[in-house]
Amino acid sequence: MSSEDHFHGLRLSRRNALLAAAALLAVPRAGYAGATVSGPIVSLDYGLASTLLALGVTPAAIASLADWDKWVVEPKMPAGVVDLGTTNEINLEILASLKPALILTTPYLAPLKPRLEVISPVMELTIYAQGGEALQRSIEATRLLAAAIGRQQQATDFLTQSEQFFDDCVNRVNKLKPPPLALVNFVDQRHARIYGGTGLYQNVMTKIGLRNAWTGPGNFWGFETIGLEQLATLDQSLRLIAFEPLIPPNILDNLQDSPLWTSLPFVKASRVSVLPGTLMFGMVQEAERFARILLDHLEKLA
Repeated sequence: MSSEDHFHGLRLSRRNALLAAAALLAVPRAGYAGATVSGPIVSLDYGLASTLLALGVTPAAIASLADWDKWVVEPKMPAGVVDLGTTNEINLEILASLKPALILTTPYLAPLKPRLEVISPVMELTIYAQGGEALQRSIEATRLLAAAIGRQQQATDFLTQSEQFFDDCVNRVNKLKPPPLALVNFVDQRHARIYGGTGLYQNVMTKIGLRNAWTGPGNFWGFETIGLEQLATLDQSLRLIAFEPLIPPNILDNLQDSPLWTSLPFVKASRVSVLPGTLMFGMVQEAERFARILLDHLEKLA
């Protein structure tokens, strides 16, 4: 699943909602079984594409390449990668012309799988579904993918480096003693997605010792859509972190006309930050980017 589908207008379309429901029913699994892959690999999911890059493999094509720099940002996608169109409208003709050795996908695109299997072997990896933590699933999926493409040593090196990175983050947090954080993307002037649950953001916060001001429910994607009035029920010592891209772009200016917003103690105290985007529905590399951006900012404020 690519992020223009995760977050286009901060609302799921009817079709995307149905696809997401399919993911709810999916048993975590790798759908590919076979010999080590040799040949072009394409990815229909941003997190899996990012993981390929971490393993030293450039995908031949990905879904929604046009929005990669908007939602994923880093790592940069190398030149020459083909854009297959959005996951709602994968260009199957272009995909077939690439003669991929393997197509990477997730249960989110389960309805498309039979058509993909006509073109190439398909490896389906589950990161976001009921009954699991996104970061741990990402680590497991990284190992499964590495085994399929003969990159086990690269995966071991990458995941070892990642664990060291998070250990260093724990030390940074211990020195900071930051306030609780509320992590949001605005939907409009009355609603926001707030992150928690079993999603990637919450997993990282738990791993490195940051407190989440939101202790309410979260779906398997790791967010809950709330009315902004619910922010008033949280610990008002919090710092609110909003992530780019802001939708609508002038949302914070417009909120200055809202008596509710301007009455919130953390708003009055100017404890509102806007940070560069980091893919909230990604995998290990996105988890690292999230932690790095967040801690760099908190250290600047300390």
